Amino acid sequence: MKQPVEELTERYRDNLFAVAFHVCKNAADADDIVQETFLQYYVAKKEFDSEAHIRAWLIRVAVNKAKNVNRSFWRQHKVPLEEYMESLVFETQKEETLFETVMKLPQKYRIIIHLYYYEDYSVREIGEILSLKESNVKVRLSRGRKLLKEALKEDWDDDE
Repeated sequence: MKQPVEELTERYRDNLFAVAFHVCKNAADADDIVQETFLQYYVAKKEFDSEAHIRAWLIRVAVNKAKNVNRSFWRQHKVPLEEYMESLVFETQKEETLFETVMKLPQKYRIIIHLYYYEDYSVREIGEILSLKESNVKVRLSRGRKLLKEALKEDWDDDE
């Protein structure tokens, strides 16, 4: 099963951008990663079992490409997260605080939190996408939640 790139682009562009951005913390890099991911799908001679298989493959490719960008020499010359944050618009202060707090988490927790809460993947599916054992995903999810809870408790207690 191979679907047209145009359909997949329309359907998954935003999801892939979010995943890539959570890994590399840079909008320009995330845009490039999304394009490269769809290009790789286009040239791949791989047959997929289902729509879910395609989606998981796309996310796995985007995550791997984002990790490669983080390791690259050019990474140090990109726009800092703070500059990008200034361009974002949030409906409430709490949404902005939550986003900033998630972005400050270590990458291994940040990507797990994103896939679980924003992409609605199960622990098993996250393990398959990131090539991790389910137990490892559960531990990272738990530790990420704990870090978020501690950080947000301090911020939100100050608001009251």
